[in-house]
Amino acid sequence: MIDRRAAALAPLLLASVCLAEQPPYRHGISLLHELKYPADFPHFDYANPSAPKGGSLTLSTTWPVRNFSGAWGTGVSNASGLERTMDRLFIRSADEQSALYGLLVDGVALSEDRKSLYIRLHEAARWHDEVPITTRDIRFSYDAMDATSMAGKVYLRSWVESFEVVNDRELVIRHRDVFTHSNLLALTTFPVRPAHYYADRDPGKVTLEPPLVSGPYRIAGFDRNHVTYERVRDYWARDLPVNRGRYNFDTIRYDVYRDATVAREAFRKGLLDIFFETDVRYWQTAYDTSAPNAGQLLKDTRRVGKSIGQERTLTFNLEREMFRDRRVREALTLAFDFEWQNRVFHYDTQYRALSYFAGSPLAARGLPSTAEIALLAPYRDQLPKRVFDEPFRLPVSVARGPNRPALERARRLLAQAGWTLVDGRLEDAHGKPFSFEIATQNAWAKRLLLPYVDSLAHLGIETRLRLLDNVTAVRFKRERRFDMYFRGLDFLNPPMAQLRTYFGSANAEAGMGGNLAGIRDPVVDSLVELAQRAPTLEAATTVCRALDRVLLWGFYHIPLNMPDEERFLYWDKFGRADETVAAYEYLDGGLARVIDSWWARDTESDH
Repeated sequence: MIDRRAAALAPLLLASVCLAEQPPYRHGISLLHELKYPADFPHFDYANPSAPKGGSLTLSTTWPVRNFSGAWGTGVSNASGLERTMDRLFIRSADEQSALYGLLVDGVALSEDRKSLYIRLHEAARWHDEVPITTRDIRFSYDAMDATSMAGKVYLRSWVESFEVVNDRELVIRHRDVFTHSNLLALTTFPVRPAHYYADRDPGKVTLEPPLVSGPYRIAGFDRNHVTYERVRDYWARDLPVNRGRYNFDTIRYDVYRDATVAREAFRKGLLDIFFETDVRYWQTAYDTSAPNAGQLLKDTRRVGKSIGQERTLTFNLEREMFRDRRVREALTLAFDFEWQNRVFHYDTQYRALSYFAGSPLAARGLPSTAEIALLAPYRDQLPKRVFDEPFRLPVSVARGPNRPALERARRLLAQAGWTLVDGRLEDAHGKPFSFEIATQNAWAKRLLLPYVDSLAHLGIETRLRLLDNVTAVRFKRERRFDMYFRGLDFLNPPMAQLRTYFGSANAEAGMGGNLAGIRDPVVDSLVELAQRAPTLEAATTVCRALDRVLLWGFYHIPLNMPDEERFLYWDKFGRADETVAAYEYLDGGLARVIDSWWARDTESDH
């Protein structure tokens, strides 16, 4: 017979056990450095708490308006700007590398063994229908994502041992091992959904029905070519320190332009308030802000530290026999004349990524430090000698004509690898020609790759370009049907959350994700694990620099440019707080958009 009193007391006993072992709650968390903002901080430094509320902001997007679900893994992208309607557990500050502060959460604590994360929800948190947000919603959101999304299984289920609800406001997340920065980062993107709203709805279904949400904006109107969001005037978290001075516009509208040329003209006509110019040709030649008819058109740039590494790279498929020899990969890397392309195509505005972590202190520099050597010494017999006694460099050309010194070095390496030039054609010992294909899904990449094809022809290598549509590209990458692939290889800063995905042997099998090259190196695996578990940013820096050297001297990718600066134009009708401190976030990207701290001038505030 069931003891009803014992059953009734069980949740309270569980709560007392859980709370007895937890450390004190804090307002934020970072595993790599001390928090910049204390518990009583009034607002982020890049926000103006006196900014007036009102006015409008109109932006462009290439994403069609097809989905408002907010769910992961539906295969249909969510409408641009939808993130502004959905509160997360935590928000990442834009002026710190790895600090997270509570949004739905007003208290967070990590156990001393780093296996248990205690979370307390804000008592005032509400959905837009005034129903309180509780741990039931968090548990429902986790279960729904785990059931419907492969991304959820990768980012959460792979490390979550249990999700334990203590009471309506408190829960404990138990880790299978120990919490890392990447695990905490996943909680900033984790979409929290209302359990009562989805009682008779499918949370993983693509929908154009605006869902019940909790954020600072709600959907006000849409059609296939635009979506408009309106500010929620009684937003529950309006005066929290993480939000004070942010979300100032009454309406934010995204107009869909599938063609950048059309969007550019729409901006010039005043139909858009801000335009992000990603084509340096137009940035250099198409806008004359000093012309009499330019009006109040302003140009600006920002160097953003959120994205580091290689914005563009050429990835070798290591399953191809010809690319298994490191000397061959090095030769093909030497043949790419970055300086010529930078001068001809980019007005010398780009910087070559001579690191997998270019643009950050994590990049290897010069010779390895004593601490790096101590990490690498146990693997000395497994690594090229150059990892220890040479700084990584690539040849720099004069950007005029073929880079003959680099091509001569490439020719010698190919000869050492058994390739011979016969009647202008490079062949192996069996007379098989050196021939391969470069795949890309970007039509604009052809003009960057054709000069490289010409350089390889000087070596007797026949190279073809293949343009893939998006559907075919997914299949090519999943099945690893390419020889070489033109792609991006940049990371969030710090990058620990993505290292295993992009370089780990466990993700080297075809169809497993980011390790497109198919790198299987036990040294890389060991260093990735050390980086994931680094207790401080200083320790993580040492490990990442050592890992950087191992990867660079492996020549798994041909590094091209590092992440570019943010270039944008806007009409002079906005106020802007001090954005120089917001170095780790884009204007209109991610979940801590700096543009949300702008405001419309000459508006009457409803403060």
